[in-house]
Amino acid sequence: MSSDTIVTFVIGAEPPSRLDKAIARDVPAEAHLSRSRLARLLEEGRVTVDGTVAGARDKVAEGGAIAVRVPVAEDPETRAEDIPLSIVHEDADLIVIDKPAGMVVHPAPGSPGGTLVNALLHHFGGALSGVGGERRPGIVHRIDKETSGLLVVAKSDAAHHGLAAQFEAHTAQRRYLAICHGVPDAGDPRLRGLRGISWEAGDTLKITTRLDRHRTDRQKQAVFWTGGRHAVTRARRLEDLGVAALLECRLETGRTHQIRVHMAYAGHALIGDPTYGGHRRLPRGHAAVEAVAGFPRQALHAATLGFVHPVSGVELSFDAQMPDDMAALLANLRAAS
Repeated sequence: MSSDTIVTFVIGAEPPSRLDKAIARDVPAEAHLSRSRLARLLEEGRVTVDGTVAGARDKVAEGGAIAVRVPVAEDPETRAEDIPLSIVHEDADLIVIDKPAGMVVHPAPGSPGGTLVNALLHHFGGALSGVGGERRPGIVHRIDKETSGLLVVAKSDAAHHGLAAQFEAHTAQRRYLAICHGVPDAGDPRLRGLRGISWEAGDTLKITTRLDRHRTDRQKQAVFWTGGRHAVTRARRLEDLGVAALLECRLETGRTHQIRVHMAYAGHALIGDPTYGGHRRLPRGHAAVEAVAGFPRQALHAATLGFVHPVSGVELSFDAQMPDDMAALLANLRAAS
């Protein structure tokens, strides 16, 4: 108990009826306690109202005296591993990494080691503030194992809280480069007749659906029109490669596998995508058949990441060059087109 930090404040005017919503609204910003963190503290009996332990659904009135006992950050169980990292930017609050294809972001039952988090724990050498009650890197967004490119990781609770708010509000800028089967065309009657498809200025394909877990394959996401989560992707053709296209994709929302699912739904699955690409092949005899057939992952790269620094307030933007494997694939398609 003595090692806990006590955060105290008073409930303001016209509070929501439920305690969890009220404290999420009124907790001081400098406490850097997210909604999810407050929910866990409520579950653990670490929140009192006027001296009495209270639950998430309890009612609360204006003037209620709140005390939140925040435990000292603990060391993580995940082991540190000496894995090289491509660091684009680092300061006291956050780090931006250019993740290679093949690296998992966070340890999971199937990938307990060799992940970005393992590598970051070694890189930081324990110099971390408590993120979510544990001394660990704050993962605020992820990119798939076989997708390369940029992601930002928080090093402190303050940065984690501020970055998470930006990603939740969809204000962070994310630009991807992708190589897809076929060439999206505004004049294609099939595309124009597809629900959720529209075209914007600059020949930009806009895909608006809801995404949720596939009904039979729980490892996949699928397009739905009710339930799930709202998802919007914009894809602009940068280059017509005849049997394929180089796209610039921008996320308005950031759902699991979003670009991959949306492009497959539009009939333009990403080259190399083992989950959503189906059995797409180039026409027999095409000069790039072997290059496409041998590409081992989805041709997707997180090329640009922009956000407001959660502590300094400075607008930041970073770019990562297309990795060698995608550049070679693109060169083969160009030569054959």
